[in-house]
Amino acid sequence: MSYLYLPFILQGILMGVDEKIHMDRGLGRWERLGHPLDTLTVLVPMSFIAFYPHTDSNLTAFIVMAVFSCLFITKDEFVHSKECSPFENWLHAVLFVLHPILFLSAAMLWKEGSDFIRYQPIMIFVFMIYQILRWSIPWTQQTK
Repeated sequence: MSYLYLPFILQGILMGVDEKIHMDRGLGRWERLGHPLDTLTVLVPMSFIAFYPHTDSNLTAFIVMAVFSCLFITKDEFVHSKECSPFENWLHAVLFVLHPILFLSAAMLWKEGSDFIRYQPIMIFVFMIYQILRWSIPWTQQTK
């Protein structure tokens, strides 16, 4: 079931492209605060499945967290509609489509008992810390 890893690879690549765009255009305060919060909404359910066994009740909790994350990440769209290029808006749309697919793949890997799931919270946490440091320290950013 190696195809289950594809959403993780695609998201990593696309997030890298999105981050490069952010560096080029700079981020306003709303996005500087919001993007690490988006990452946190991924970190929580991914940490949950890394530390808890796959059971029906745990799957239900994971689904609730995943749905919340899928809705939460759309909060910036009123800002993005004004600040982003057409390409960046398209990229965000692709990431929005990929987001629930990533959670579905994670749930399937969790059910299989894949060790891959245990490492995801580490990678997500490191990315979140990068976002906080990159966009919160004034001399490391271009802001609007």
